[in-house]
Amino acid sequence: MDLRALGQQALALHSQGRLGEAEALYRQIIAAAPNMFPALFLLGALRLESGDSAQAVELIGRALAINPGDPAAQAQYGLALVAEGRAHEALPAFRQALALQPGFPLARIGRGAALRRLGRTAEALADYEAVLAAEPANADAWNERGALLRQLRRIDDALDSFNRAIALWPDFAEAWNNRGDLQWSDKVNYGAAVSDLSQALALDSSRAWLRGNLLHLKMMGADWNGLEREIALVHEGVRAGRPVAQPFIYQAIAEHPKDCQACSRIWVQQNFPLRPAAPPPWRGHDRIRIGYVSADFREQAVGFLLAGIYECHDRSRFEVIAFNSGGPNEGAMRKRMVAAFDKFIDITPLSGEQAAARVRAEEIDILVNLNGYFGVQRCDMFALRPAPVQVSYMGFPATLGAPYIDYVLADPIVIPQEEQGFYDEQVVYLPDTYWVNDSKRAIAAAAPVRADHGLPQDAFVFCNFNHSYKLTPRTFALWMRILKRVPGSVLWLYKGDNPVFAGNIRREAARHGIGPEQLAFAGLVPSEENLARLKLADLSLDSLPYNGHTTTADVLWTGIPILTLRGTTWPGRVAASLLHAIGLPELVTETEAEFEAMAVKLARDPAMLAALKQKLAANRLTTPLFDTARWTRHAEEAYARMHARSQRGEAPATFAVAPIA
Repeated sequence: MDLRALGQQALALHSQGRLGEAEALYRQIIAAAPNMFPALFLLGALRLESGDSAQAVELIGRALAINPGDPAAQAQYGLALVAEGRAHEALPAFRQALALQPGFPLARIGRGAALRRLGRTAEALADYEAVLAAEPANADAWNERGALLRQLRRIDDALDSFNRAIALWPDFAEAWNNRGDLQWSDKVNYGAAVSDLSQALALDSSRAWLRGNLLHLKMMGADWNGLEREIALVHEGVRAGRPVAQPFIYQAIAEHPKDCQACSRIWVQQNFPLRPAAPPPWRGHDRIRIGYVSADFREQAVGFLLAGIYECHDRSRFEVIAFNSGGPNEGAMRKRMVAAFDKFIDITPLSGEQAAARVRAEEIDILVNLNGYFGVQRCDMFALRPAPVQVSYMGFPATLGAPYIDYVLADPIVIPQEEQGFYDEQVVYLPDTYWVNDSKRAIAAAAPVRADHGLPQDAFVFCNFNHSYKLTPRTFALWMRILKRVPGSVLWLYKGDNPVFAGNIRREAARHGIGPEQLAFAGLVPSEENLARLKLADLSLDSLPYNGHTTTADVLWTGIPILTLRGTTWPGRVAASLLHAIGLPELVTETEAEFEAMAVKLARDPAMLAALKQKLAANRLTTPLFDTARWTRHAEEAYARMHARSQRGEAPATFAVAPIA
């Protein structure tokens, strides 16, 4: 076997983008000569290019053990470590590459990426600027510079950098992806964002997470052309173990918890793998120390919901510490929360290692992840196991798929017993509902009128204030059938600051024979005003496969009934959980036909609807749903049992908390 000729053939295939064929030849060479440096290195680089950073670290590490003096291998090893979330470990590799080849652009760009992830932004920018000073046509450096400037909120400068990268390299899929994400998230330019992400997908259909991101963007805008095909491709990718969609995005289309688990496991393996760490050395304290990790200690949905529990914790038994990853905030909610905690610690600028060290310094007994895969994700610190017990709650309604999360707080409706196997955590069943509400939530005193919100005075008003990505063509068709059967009724939807949602929805409604006079749209207003205006509706219609969560609690808090259709995953069962906890199980339906019939019946029978509203008003403060203190006592019992098991050296186990008398 001529290994040299085989290697040249593999390299040619690699350079042509025929990665599967090249990989087969590299592996053939390695099977014949296990210590062949070029084959090990190039196969590692190929695996990194394919998104498999873990195998890239292993292969290039083996290559460097044979030849540590190759600057390209050192740089690629550093890049693989960065992709694995091991930025600290990557820095020595880049340092060695630059010592071997001073000014090596790949090493400086890679070091900049590592420094950026470690929060050392000034040093990272200096690396990018140095590369561009020597090579103004380096598209990679422009792209990385754009990502850093976006992180620093220099949005226009970041956009200019991405523009330059694309101008230099029109087939640069990553730069198209980055520019598209900026166009939507920072510029709210829907058309440009869809165009850029579509171009990125055309250039690299296997690019990690891109297909899911584009699907999410289109769902945000109710752009449903080709949606069924795109959803099928995302399902296909998840079931094949490919990184096609972020877990938070996937929940809006998932219909089985097994798929949700697969998606989460892919995400955690790619982004937050378990990191070896010694177990925490402490063995308990006089009071159990609970650490809550969140970016949402502020005016935000999770912030509004959980504010009360921090105040209700029994300070004779628990010490409660906040680990804030959401940066500074001067709002009233932040001030209330700072006052509620025993300590309020900002970990926003800290790396995963630094944040984990901070948790260890506080000797936290139970660390609670309130974001999961929503918003600012700090699984990087949880992966280092800084606390003896680690818990997932509220922010992400599915398994995190991570071996370092011990428990998830749930209830028997959102996680039926027979579905426990689809959760990598041990399930702790709370009584009543897993959902918590703040019984102090304020509703604006000023009474709005329908005319101020584009609503007809005498119409029956259905509403749904969920974010637009939760709306699917199937749910919308169901709502349109209801509108047809209730003449003169109106559907009031939340559009927020989305620039294209209303126009696309009007077009979709027209296809169902519904005119624009039967649609109304609500914009973005402060929370107290939003709660007040919800009172103008008659009945809220829930969505599927992803229910309203905070929006369900909102309408019930304001006294408006919500009709739901029980789903097949946790996100689709939340409204059922809340309605049972407030004593209104009759508003939980099991089929589309039952949902449609009940909605029409309530709209046509004012006495029936009035009786429901009266029951809701009576139950609002007398049933468990809005009893913050009761929920907190149940959670504390759960924490105490978790802690006791840990202190006895027992493994986490599923259990149920009995309701307090």
